[in-house]
Amino acid sequence: MADDSQRVAVVTGAGRGIGRAIAIALAREGFSVCMAARTREELEETRKATGLPPERSLIVLLDLAHSEAPTALIETALDLHGRIDVLVNNAGWAPPRTALHKLRESEMDEILAVNLRAPIALARLASIQMTQQGGGTIVNIASSAARLAPEGEAVYAAAKAGLLAFTKAAFADLRGSGVKVAAVVPGLVDTGLIPHNKRLDRKAMLRTEDVASAVMTIVNAPAHACPVEISLEPQADPMRKRPG
Repeated sequence: MADDSQRVAVVTGAGRGIGRAIAIALAREGFSVCMAARTREELEETRKATGLPPERSLIVLLDLAHSEAPTALIETALDLHGRIDVLVNNAGWAPPRTALHKLRESEMDEILAVNLRAPIALARLASIQMTQQGGGTIVNIASSAARLAPEGEAVYAAAKAGLLAFTKAAFADLRGSGVKVAAVVPGLVDTGLIPHNKRLDRKAMLRTEDVASAVMTIVNAPAHACPVEISLEPQADPMRKRPG
């Protein structure tokens, strides 16, 4: 593995929310960070928040709903840095809760592409490089929707459940090569993706930094151990009214 001054991380969905918090956490650990998302302005804000100079905070504009995007991202990162030590598949997308029979086919395709196909494609490409290097870490950000299967999220829940199954199988495939594959499964996180709701106590929700901390637990795990799955839930139920 590279020393601290050479370690490179790739983070998708890095423009805001959980992805931004993960990019900041990795930068604090000495990583150069390749940050991918669709909006340059948001990625520039993330770069500023990391405190990294441009040569160590590559910005890549892409839409992971497009099948060619994973290859473009990995090739861009390798062209600049020559290695990838950590891949965090954080990007995700879903429309507002919609019953299956009302979901448009284009929405279904985008949910599956962003939440399942792209992470699998990125992990496959990164694992090729990581096995050549002698190791690396792939972290997939899943969702408690994979287990709860809430109403109005049938395809999203299926995609995240598939991502969890993929994580476990990929870990089995790659464990002998020194490549770790793990998932973080957060419950409700206070981000702009969750609209305000009078029934929802946002103060009880997880913070983006909580998810980033779980990611770093995986990244910093000793070489002989891999936390294959970390489930993270708010201590208090944000959907329950507080006493009084």
